[in-house]
Amino acid sequence: MDRTTIIVTVLGLLLICVTSAPTSEGRDIDIYSFHINSTVTSRYAITVITSRVANRLNESKEVHFEVKIPKNAFISKFRMTMEGKTYDGVVKEKEEAQQQYSQAVSRGESAGMVSSVGRTLEEFKTSVTVAASSKATFELTYEELLIRRLGKYQLLINAQPMQPVADFKVAVYINEGPGISLLDVQGGLSTQELTDALTTTRSGNKLGVFQARLNFQPTEEQQTQCEGCAENGLNGDLIITYDVERLNPSGELQTSNGYFVHYFSPTDVQRIPKNVVFIISRSDSMQGRKIQQTRLAMRNILEDLAGDDNFGLITFDSNIKVWKTKLVKATEKHLEQAQKFVRNIRAQRGVNINAAVLKGVEMINTHQRKGSASILILLTDGNPTSGETNIVRIQANVKKAIGGKFPLYCLGLGSDVNFAFLEKMALENNGLVHRIYEDSHVDIQLQGFYEEVATPLLTDVQLNYTGAGNLTQTSFSHYYNGSEIVVAGQIADNSLDTFKTEVTAVSKNNNKVKYENSVSVKDLVGVPEYGNFIQQLWAYLTVKKRLDKMVTFQGKEKEAAKREALDLSLKYGFVTPLTSMVVTNPQDKVTWVAPKGIEGKQPRRSESSEPVIIHSAVVQVVPLPPGQSVKFLVTSTGQPKPLCYEISLATKLRLLTDPSSEFSMNGELSQSGGKGFRKIALHYKTNHHLTLSTSEIHYSDGQNPVKFVWGQQPTKYETDSVTLILGNDELNVTMGTVHVVFLLHKEDGDVFLWPAVRHLPKNVTLQGILGKADVQYEQLTQSRIKIKDQDQGLQAEAIRSSATDYGRASAPSVDCWFVPLMYVLQGELSDFTVSQL
Repeated sequence: MDRTTIIVTVLGLLLICVTSAPTSEGRDIDIYSFHINSTVTSRYAITVITSRVANRLNESKEVHFEVKIPKNAFISKFRMTMEGKTYDGVVKEKEEAQQQYSQAVSRGESAGMVSSVGRTLEEFKTSVTVAASSKATFELTYEELLIRRLGKYQLLINAQPMQPVADFKVAVYINEGPGISLLDVQGGLSTQELTDALTTTRSGNKLGVFQARLNFQPTEEQQTQCEGCAENGLNGDLIITYDVERLNPSGELQTSNGYFVHYFSPTDVQRIPKNVVFIISRSDSMQGRKIQQTRLAMRNILEDLAGDDNFGLITFDSNIKVWKTKLVKATEKHLEQAQKFVRNIRAQRGVNINAAVLKGVEMINTHQRKGSASILILLTDGNPTSGETNIVRIQANVKKAIGGKFPLYCLGLGSDVNFAFLEKMALENNGLVHRIYEDSHVDIQLQGFYEEVATPLLTDVQLNYTGAGNLTQTSFSHYYNGSEIVVAGQIADNSLDTFKTEVTAVSKNNNKVKYENSVSVKDLVGVPEYGNFIQQLWAYLTVKKRLDKMVTFQGKEKEAAKREALDLSLKYGFVTPLTSMVVTNPQDKVTWVAPKGIEGKQPRRSESSEPVIIHSAVVQVVPLPPGQSVKFLVTSTGQPKPLCYEISLATKLRLLTDPSSEFSMNGELSQSGGKGFRKIALHYKTNHHLTLSTSEIHYSDGQNPVKFVWGQQPTKYETDSVTLILGNDELNVTMGTVHVVFLLHKEDGDVFLWPAVRHLPKNVTLQGILGKADVQYEQLTQSRIKIKDQDQGLQAEAIRSSATDYGRASAPSVDCWFVPLMYVLQGELSDFTVSQL
C-alpha cells in the first residue's frame, strides 16, 4: 500500500508542509484547517499548533507528522483526535519511556523522535494511520521564554504548507503590563499582495495590560498568488518584533498564586569601557571560507570598538601568536595595526586551546582597570590536539586562572567541534557557548554575537528578594545594553504586606549602584485572565538552570541538580533531555517522543547520543511519491546489490568537502519532475570558483573569468592545480587531489547534471553525501538489512528497488536495496543541506 507523508514543522513558531499536494479537488490527504495560536504573556510564549487533516481515499493512509520547534523551547503537550476520541501524551522519565518504546518498536509500531535540525530548531516526528474517509486532528504545544537581544524580542513564523489551506490562520497575542513601545511585522509574507490578510492592533484594559494582536488569514487564492507563492501555497515568513516600555529603573514585578517574576533592564546607565581579548583558532581545518569570513568579521568588530576600550588579539594553532603582549587602547593607530594583523591570519596545524586561553586570561589579569568590564572570547573549530589535550585538565586550568572575575564566551565553529567541552568551560566561567554554522554567513553570526556583548552597562549584578525562596539565578557577572535579566521565585512568607527587591551592581568609574523597590503585595498585579504563566515561567527557568548545573557540577551536586530538573519536568509536563512523552494512539500502539536533544550531541555518524535511538529499533522506509525526489546509489563492495536512497527535489546539498585541501562542492537538485542537479558549484582554496548549469559553465581563478557552453568544441583549460577538460556532454575537473566528472544528461525532455567522483585524497576526513563512498551491510531477512560499522547496530526495512546510475554516460538501470537516507549517510538530511551554493 502506497503511503502519503504529511510534514508539519515549526520555525520559531511554525512551518508546515505536506509532501503530496495535487489540486484542491484531487488531494488524497487534505489539510483542510491549519491554525497557529501563540500567546505571549510578559515574554513567556505558549504556542499551540492545530492541524486538521482528512483522508479522502477509500483506504487507510499513514500520516507522518513532523514538527520543528525552537531549541530553547520545551514541548508541554501533544494530542491526537480521531473518530471522536482524544489521545493525550504523558511525560515520563526517559528510561521508563525508552523501555516502553523499545517494546513497541520491536512489534513494528510507530515512534516519535526529537532531534536537532539546524541553528535554532529541533525536530519532532511521529505518525498515525488515518482510516478511509476519516479525519484526524494533531495538536502540539510548546513553551519558551523570549530572550531580549539588542533591545528587541522576536517571534519568527514560517509558513510553507505545500498546498493552499481553506481555513488557514495565524494568530499572535502579545500581553505586556508596562505597555508595548515597539511593534513591527516584516518578512517574506508581509507583502503588498497579502496586505489585507494581515492585521495588527494594540489595546489596553482596566488592569493596564497592553495588548498587541496579529492576525494573518489569507484566502486560498491569496496563498497561491503572493510573491514567493505558487500552486503549492504559501512559502515565506512573518517576523514579529516588539519591545516594552521601561518605566521603572528597578524593573517590572508581577506575581500570581504565590509566584513572582522580576524583569530587570535599566536604560539610564552609561556604558562601561571594556577590556576584551579575542582568541582565534588558525588550525588547518580553518582554511578556506572559514578563515576568510573570520577575518571579515574581525575587521568589522575592530571598527566597532570604542576609543576607551582596551583590546588584545591572540591566534593559535599548535603554537600561540600574540599581536601585542599587553592590552592596548582602541586608538586609530592601534586599530590600523590590528587590521593588518587580522588580514594576515593564516591557517596552520594543531590546536593548543589550553595555552591560548591561559594567555588571554594572563593579559586581562595584568591589565585590570577599575570601572571597566573584562571579556574573553574564544573562537575555535576543532578539538585540542597540541600542548595540554586532556579536556578535563584544560577546563580546570581555565577555571582556576579566571577565578570567577570575568566571563569566557566560547564560539564553536562548525559541526566537528567538541561542543560539550566548550559548553562546560563557558558555563564554569559565567559565560555562554554559541555554535557558529559554517554554511550560513560565519561573519554575520560572529558579528551578531559580538554586538550582544559589545556594550556592558553593569558588572557584578546581585538581585535580592525579601520573603522569597526557590529563586532562579540571581547573580550575573555582566548586564549588557539591549538585554534583560529575568528572575522568578516563590513568595515564601504569605503574611508579607510589602515585597522588597534590591539590586546591587558596579557601574562606570567603579561606582556601586543600588536599585531598590518596595511594593505592596496588593499592588502586585499578575495577569490572571491569561492563566498561571508565572508558575510555568518559574518552572521553565529552574529546569534550564538545573540542566546547566548538570554540565558544571560533579558527584552528589550533579545528581541533586538532575533530580530537581527531572521532578519539575515531570510535574509540569516538559519534554527535556531527562524525559520523554508517550502517546497510545488509536490503534493501541505506542508513540514515543524522545528526550529533547542536547546541543552538540546529535545522532550522526556512529555516535550513540541524545536524542536516544533505541538499539533494537527497526525503521520502515517510506518512498516519496514519484516525481518528487532523486535517487542516489552508494557502492557496497562485495555485496550483490548497492544501496540506494532518495532526497526531495529542489534541495541544496553539501556534496563533498575536503577541509585539508580547501575544496568544497555543493549542488541544487532540479525542480518538480527533475532527475538530477540543475546547478553545481565548486570552490578550491580562496580564489578558484567553478559553477555549472545545464546551459553553461563559469570558472574564475580570482582574476581571469572564463565561460564555456555545453556543446561547444572540446576544450582544455589549465591553471594553478586546476584542470578543466570539456568534451561531449562531459566536463572533467581536477582541483588539487580531487577529480570529478560532470555528466550532462538529456532524458524524457529533462536536462540535468550529475557529478561522478573519480578520485579522492586518502587518509583525510571527507564530508558531504558523496564522501560516503562505500557502505557495508548484512542481509538479515528477505526485507531487512543491518548497516555495518555503526555502534548502534540499527536495522532497516529495505525495499527491493532499482535506480539509474547517472554517474555513467550510458545511465544503466541498477537493482538496489532502497533504505532510509539516515542509515546510509549516518545523519539527518539537514546535516547535508546548505543555504547557498
